[in-house]
Amino acid sequence: MRIDKVLSNLGYGSRKDVKKLLKDGSVKVNGTIVKDAKQHVNPENDLIMLNGEEIHYREFIYLMMNKPPGVISATEDNHDETVIDLLEMEDLVFEPFPVGRLDKDTEGLLLITNDGQLSHRLLSPKKHVPKTYFAVIEGEVTEEDIEAFKKGVILDDGYETKPGELVILKSGLTSDIELTITEGKFHQVKRMFQAVGKRVIYLKRLTMGPLKLDETLELGEYRELTDEEIEMLQTYEV
Repeated sequence: MRIDKVLSNLGYGSRKDVKKLLKDGSVKVNGTIVKDAKQHVNPENDLIMLNGEEIHYREFIYLMMNKPPGVISATEDNHDETVIDLLEMEDLVFEPFPVGRLDKDTEGLLLITNDGQLSHRLLSPKKHVPKTYFAVIEGEVTEEDIEAFKKGVILDDGYETKPGELVILKSGLTSDIELTITEGKFHQVKRMFQAVGKRVIYLKRLTMGPLKLDETLELGEYRELTDEEIEMLQTYEV
C-alpha cells in the first residue's frame, strides 16, 4: 500500500497534509526516511515511524453506538442527521457504515464498521442472527400475544414473520416487554404489535447476536469494541 494512503487512512490528514509530512522528513520506514508519497510499504510488517513514534496500522474499525432517537441509520442524508455525523474525524477516515438499521425514533445498540464481510454475516437472512429489543407497549400484553409471536404473526403486507420470543416484564395500561426476533423487516417490531392490535410507544435495541449494549454509553455516545467483542462477533454461529 502507498505510504500516503496508509497515513491518510489512519487520520494523519489529507493526502496533501501527508505529502508535507513526508517532504519534511517526518516519516521513517524500517529506519530510513521516506519522502516519496508513492512508495509502497507493507503496513503489517514494516516499522513505520512518524516524528519518532511507531504507527500501528489497522484496516478495520468496529464501533458500538447507543443510537439516539431522531437520528437515522445511514451514511448520509439530505434532511436528517445520521449516525455517521456523530462520529469523530479520526473514526470517519475509515469510512464506516451502520450494520443494518434502527428506525429514526428507535434507540439502542448499533454496530458501525467498515468490515463488509462481518456486516454481511450479521445481516444475512440465512444466518438468523437474533436481536433483542426492549419496548413499552400501549395496552396490555397477554399470554395470547406470547403464543401468537411464538407461531409468527401476519404483517400488514401479508408477510408471515418467523417465530419471535416475547417476554412480558410488566403488564397493564402500558406494558414493558422484551422481544427477540431473527429477521429485520422494515419497522418489524412495531408491525408485529400492530398485528395483535397494539402500539409500540418506545423501542430500544439491547442485543445483536452475542453483542450487548454497553449501558454506560449515553445516548449518542459510542466506543470501540474490545478485542473480545470483535472475536465474539467474528466467530459467532447461531
